[in-house]
Amino acid sequence: MWAGRQITASASRWDGRYDPAMFQPTPGPAATAAEPAAAATSDGAGGVCTQAQLRRFIKSRPYVPIHELRRRFALAGDDDDVTGFDSAGGHIFVGLLAREAGMLADLILQGDVGYELLLDPTSPIIVGVFPVRPVQRS
Repeated sequence: MWAGRQITASASRWDGRYDPAMFQPTPGPAATAAEPAAAATSDGAGGVCTQAQLRRFIKSRPYVPIHELRRRFALAGDDDDVTGFDSAGGHIFVGLLAREAGMLADLILQGDVGYELLLDPTSPIIVGVFPVRPVQRS
C-alpha cells in the first residue's frame, strides 16, 4: 500500500502532539539485490504466479473468490482491470490482469476449474472459481 514510504509517527491534531512535518511521507530504503520480490511488487508490477501454482491453490479449496486470487498471489492492478476470453459458454470476463486471466482461461478450457458468473450486469463476469476434479484426500 505505502510502497517505498513510511510514516514516521502517529499523532493527531486533537491530542496536542500534532506537527504537520510528522505526516510528510519519506522515501523508504532502496531495494537491494537480496529483495527482488519486494522490488517487483513495490513498482506496481504485481506478484508472479505460475499456472501450476494457480491450479494447486484453486484445488486446495472448495471455492475461491477472484479477489482471494489477487490477494494470495499479490496481483497488483487497478480495481477496474478486467480481461475477457472465449469459452464454450461464450465470451466471459474476469477481474485479473491479462497474463493471469490467460492462465485461468487455460485451466477452465482444460476442464480443471469451474467458474461462477455474476449475471447482474449485461456482461458475464467471473466472481469465483472451484475445482472440477477435486484432490482426493485419504
